[in-house]
Amino acid sequence: MGDTKRVTLRWLHDMAFEGVAPGKAAVTIDAGGTAGPAPMEALLLALAGCTAGDVVSILAKMRFPVRSMSVEVAGERRAEHPKRYTAIVLTYRIAAPGAPEERVRHAIDLSLERYCSVTHSLAPDIARRYELVLEA
Repeated sequence: MGDTKRVTLRWLHDMAFEGVAPGKAAVTIDAGGTAGPAPMEALLLALAGCTAGDVVSILAKMRFPVRSMSVEVAGERRAEHPKRYTAIVLTYRIAAPGAPEERVRHAIDLSLERYCSVTHSLAPDIARRYELVLEA
């Protein structure tokens, strides 16, 4: 059997909640989107964090250490309920001196197609693509 993760979400006020994983810092999730990310925004952040960690690790193993990186994620949602994501576009901005574009793309592909658990937890019919901006 696999690893079981547990989190606790506690109501603070209005539509704001505090999420805690054992031994970790608390995060605010706000269904109203004012005190912190809304749940659907938190899902995009989870995706960004998962794939970014993979890419940094993969590029380091390729001996192309990352100097800076950001991942912007745009999710398109249905107009009607359930307002789930139908398309997601990730924009990676990466500075990894000496790393050829094809190696960076390979690292991203490995993350999205093989390693990123969040990607594999999303519905398979969500259209997904990425853009890469290599920075000096």
